[in-house]
Amino acid sequence: MKRALITGITGQDGAYLAQFLLEKGYEVFGLIRRTSSPNFWRLDYFGIKDRIHFLEGDLLDTESLNLAVSTAQPDEVYNLAAQSFVGTSWKQAVLTTEVNALGVTRILNAVKHFAPKAKFYQASTSEMYGNSHLNGKQDENTPLHPRSPYAISKLYGHWITINYRESFDMFTCSGILFNHESPLRGIEFVTRKISDGVARIKHGIASELRLGNLDSKRDWGFSGDYVQAMWLMLQQNQPEDFVISTGINHSVTDFCEAAFQSAGIQNWKQYVVIDQAFIRPAELNFLLGMSNKAREKLGWQPKKTFEQLVDMMVKTDLDRLSHYKK
Repeated sequence: MKRALITGITGQDGAYLAQFLLEKGYEVFGLIRRTSSPNFWRLDYFGIKDRIHFLEGDLLDTESLNLAVSTAQPDEVYNLAAQSFVGTSWKQAVLTTEVNALGVTRILNAVKHFAPKAKFYQASTSEMYGNSHLNGKQDENTPLHPRSPYAISKLYGHWITINYRESFDMFTCSGILFNHESPLRGIEFVTRKISDGVARIKHGIASELRLGNLDSKRDWGFSGDYVQAMWLMLQQNQPEDFVISTGINHSVTDFCEAAFQSAGIQNWKQYVVIDQAFIRPAELNFLLGMSNKAREKLGWQPKKTFEQLVDMMVKTDLDRLSHYKK
C-alpha cells in the first residue's frame, strides 16, 4: 500500500485528490493546521474524513513539517496548501509570500531529510503567466510574467521545486494548472460566487450579483479531472513539469450566461452589478492553456466540459440553498 501526504487536504483539490487516492488503495495522510474548529466539510462531502490520518502542521513552521514527513514516511507528497485567493494577496502580501514561497522550501527540505525517496508534487498556477502568451496561448515554454503577489509567490515555489530537482536529484515536479473549479470551490472565488449568487437569486434570497471585470477570460476545467493529472505526474519514470488545461477559454460573461441559463433565469444582465471593489490592481485578462505535453506523455485529458461544470456547480448550490426558498 502506497502512502501519500497531502498538504491543503481540506481544500477543493485536497478533497478530490484524497478521494481519488483512497480509491487507488493509498494510505492517505493529511496535513492540517491547528484550529478551534477544523473545516472538514469538503472531506465530509465525500464521506472520507474517517479514512484519513491527520497530522498537525503548518507551512510556516519547519519543525511541524519535519515531524509530519517523518511520521507519514510517504511515497508521494502533494503540496497543495497555499494562500490561494488572488485578491487577498494584495492585502496580505507578506503572509502570502511566507506560505506560498518559503513554505514550499520548508516542505521540500522536510522531504529531502526525512523521506528522500518520496516523489513530490508542487501546485503551480497559470497565474504565473500574467498576460504573457505565445500566439495567444500558454504552455511550458511561455515566458512567465506574474501580475499579483499571489502569482509571484507561486513563481518562487515553482522555481525552488525545479531547483531541488536539479540540485539534489529529487523527484520533484510542478503542475501548472489552469483554473479548475467544482461545487467545492471556496465562495470567494468568482466561479463559486456566481453559482451561489445565481442560486440565491433563483430562490428569492438575493436580487443582485456583484462582480468585477466581466471580460476576463479563463481556461476553466473540473478539479476532479485535474487531480488525476497530479497523480499521473508522480507515476512517471522521470520528473517533469506539465501544463494542465482544457485548451478552451471563456469569459466571466460566458460563465454568468451559462449559470443563469442552468437555473432557468432569463435576462441575466438585469441581475449583475459591476462593483469596482472587485477589480484587481493589475488585471490578468486572458489565460488559455495548451496541455499537449500532458495529453501525449501522461495520457491525460479533461472529461467534463465547461457547460457540464457550470451546470454541476449551479445545481449543487440550488440544492444547498433549497431550504431557504421563500
